[in-house]
Amino acid sequence: MKTKAALTSQHIIEISAPIFNKNGYAATSLSDITKATGLTKGAIYGNFKNKEELAFASFKYMVRFLMKPLSDHLAQSDSPIQKLHLISDFYRNYYSFSKQLGGCPVLNIGVDANNSNSILLKKVRDVIQRIQDQLCTIIENGIEANEISTNINPIIYAKRIDTIIQGAIFMTYTMNDEQYMKDTMDLVDKIIETELKL
Repeated sequence: MKTKAALTSQHIIEISAPIFNKNGYAATSLSDITKATGLTKGAIYGNFKNKEELAFASFKYMVRFLMKPLSDHLAQSDSPIQKLHLISDFYRNYYSFSKQLGGCPVLNIGVDANNSNSILLKKVRDVIQRIQDQLCTIIENGIEANEISTNINPIIYAKRIDTIIQGAIFMTYTMNDEQYMKDTMDLVDKIIETELKL
């Protein structure tokens, strides 16, 4: 059972995460946090030593909140080639899913932190690396299972697929049109079927 302090910290993170995600690190003030949480500055600083620590915790929370459903979606199949299709299937509805939380935290915080916070940027890069590593592992498993061609370079294709998805997320949000996402996931499916599948 969580302590009162742990519950308070969790409450602060859950309220603050979408604010940081929408506004960015630099544009989010402690006043924004106190107003949204209904807590005093003292209560915030009693749980987090500074705004940066709260921003890190909020980013971690957002990533976990958005990636857990992807992980659950991938559990529908043990087939590596089907897991790749499940990734594209998940991202077809990513816009409406992530919009309620202020957008994609990897994209939002990545762009924002690139100009204002090198430590937060490193955390974003770590998440991107983990996503690409997971993709790479799925492709490697597909080669071992004779589902994916041995001519494929798993690292190159993991980066390529992730780049295509991130580009689609950017265009979908920038143009406020999820057709970008859906069309691009059709392209990812085509790459899986025509370039990867044995």
